[in-house]
Amino acid sequence: MKIIEVLTQPVRTGFFADDQAAIRAGAEHDGFAYAGSPVTPGFSAIRQAGEALSVMLLLEDGSVAYGDCAAVQYSGAGGRDPLFSAEAARRDVEEYLTPLLVGAELGSFRELAGRVDACHGASGPLHTAIRYGVTQAVLDAVAQSRRLTMAEVVRDEYSTGVDLKPVPMFAQTGDDRYGNAEKMILKQVDVLPHGLFNNDAKLGDRGELLEDYLRWLVARIGQLRPDSAYVPRLHFDTYGTVGRAFGGDVDAVAGYLARLGEIAGLYELVVEHPIDAGGREAQIETYVRLRTALRRTGSRVKIAVDEWCNTLEDIEMFVDRGAADVIHVKTPDLGGVNNIIEALLLVRDRGLVAYCGGTCNETDRSAQVSANVAMACAAGQVLAKPGMGVDEGLMIVGNEMARVAAIAAARRPREMVLP
Repeated sequence: MKIIEVLTQPVRTGFFADDQAAIRAGAEHDGFAYAGSPVTPGFSAIRQAGEALSVMLLLEDGSVAYGDCAAVQYSGAGGRDPLFSAEAARRDVEEYLTPLLVGAELGSFRELAGRVDACHGASGPLHTAIRYGVTQAVLDAVAQSRRLTMAEVVRDEYSTGVDLKPVPMFAQTGDDRYGNAEKMILKQVDVLPHGLFNNDAKLGDRGELLEDYLRWLVARIGQLRPDSAYVPRLHFDTYGTVGRAFGGDVDAVAGYLARLGEIAGLYELVVEHPIDAGGREAQIETYVRLRTALRRTGSRVKIAVDEWCNTLEDIEMFVDRGAADVIHVKTPDLGGVNNIIEALLLVRDRGLVAYCGGTCNETDRSAQVSANVAMACAAGQVLAKPGMGVDEGLMIVGNEMARVAAIAAARRPREMVLP
């Protein structure tokens, strides 16, 4: 089966692109928008509508495979690629990738995705969002050519050796951290709530507002959970605010996180990006020290890494140096889906929690592809995305995993009797 044509179409994402530097500096909400001027190059406003580019591959038999190019909410921060433009991406796809793809034989996903991911434009590697979306389409095309799900293709090509079944879902509240958390509890979400503690005012001068929220959340789970057996993992993203609250003092941060662990009680607690050290090497060194300090206190709190851990090479370094318990494989940041797969398998095989994440600023299609990849790699958790409404992301990712698991289970008896 060959690709005979490549189509591109700008589409909507599930959320917005935000200037993280401006928000960290104290930009105030103006309704749903933010007041003030952006700081990060490329932004025309602190909050602006997200953009995506849908890439459609027309195949010889008349079928169509597709994927969506999309970037993270906080583009241009933490060592990431700059703000994504759908129109600029469209030009790059047409100039650099269409010649590579038209006429290509759909044999190995791994091989063709590698060629897409390695493709360069006039100024260097193509934007990570472009490589992400186009390799989604390639995975879909190979799956359609073989009459398999995308998860089955990944499982088989990478010999992951897993049963295809749903993995735990992780939902994020956005700023509606009370109402949306209650939705999660009622729907028995596996991992919650993220919390969006992305500036100092939300955290409190010494972290007291996060402490108060955690107390409320623990109590609310006890009040609302439909089943006493429901014991979710608690996962907060703090965007480096904890480090700023304690002046970068690693021991003080460890003491604060240990206190959060005591408040969490029987619930496992993960804190993502408690300190931003400003660069990859500094981040690794700081997190190694932080994990050591937590162990000295006897705390079971786990550290998740996000910023400054954007590429497969970055992830290998954080894993090798023991700088985290949970690795956020932030899907749009790694470029090709092939890199996401390699990263998840690396993290899983080293005994850490492989978090197949991403961003609220993705699309329904990239969420479906991520769900397939998470299942095939037996990820520790997968983000319910896109958007900040909770219900929609849970539906898109959860339903995709349920369908894929049912299809794979139905095939298994037939596969077992084949010679």
